[in-house]
Amino acid sequence: MSKDLQDYEKNIFEKIKHSNEIGQEFWSARELSQVLEYKKWDKFLNVINRAIEACENSEQIIEHHFPQVEKMVKLGSGAQRNIGDIHLSRYACYLIVQNADPAKQVVALGQTYFAVQTRRQELGEKAFAALETEDQKRLFLRREMAEHNKKLADAARDAGVIQPMEYAVFQNHGYMGLYNGMKAMDIHQHKGLKKGQQILDHMGSAELAANLFRATQTEEKLKRDKIQSKSKANQTHYAVGKKVRQTIEELGGTMPEDLPAPESLKEINTKKGKQLE
Repeated sequence: MSKDLQDYEKNIFEKIKHSNEIGQEFWSARELSQVLEYKKWDKFLNVINRAIEACENSEQIIEHHFPQVEKMVKLGSGAQRNIGDIHLSRYACYLIVQNADPAKQVVALGQTYFAVQTRRQELGEKAFAALETEDQKRLFLRREMAEHNKKLADAARDAGVIQPMEYAVFQNHGYMGLYNGMKAMDIHQHKGLKKGQQILDHMGSAELAANLFRATQTEEKLKRDKIQSKSKANQTHYAVGKKVRQTIEELGGTMPEDLPAPESLKEINTKKGKQLE
């Protein structure tokens, strides 16, 4: 497959990807039907029903992958009508394209895209599930954090955050949202860290996971909303951080600033002869 075709494949399906209020990704069945060139909704529903059957046969919970939602459209009279929609998980989309018309080139592209992306997600989840100790989980998440911070920096740069000082301000807005107004220096002092110690290296797995979620969702939102100013990028990072904090609170979790600061991951790496990225 040529690079142009790969880019096209990625863009058409990424373009219609959405995130709900807690950052979970989903695709609108109505929008996916259009991308897959199904002109009649009834015919696409037949494909969805076959995908649901496959999902059920895989012993998955249907409601987790095919939740039905309202979709209101305006009629000529000015009134509104609920035509219904389905918020599809990545796995649901994978099952749909596997059951769609293979003669359509866009369906073939979808089969490749969702198969690869679903497999990547599975591998990541399996890799984390296989970790046995807290230190192993911390090392895994810290490496993920390092990788996604690079992607977040690229997205911020595209939004207009250019200078190092500007990026520091941008990062602080994310921390302030997640840590109830605390900037990086405030967190450093609150955790009792010494000069030169990095706060990310002294986070447990739960705190790292919350910050990883903040970083990945901010990156996606900057791109999805096509943010083009430093102030809006800062506002976006703060809003995402605050939403992650709100989710932790609703789930009854411990606020990140109240979590302990364990031994530095750099020291753990040194002891185990591993290199922290």
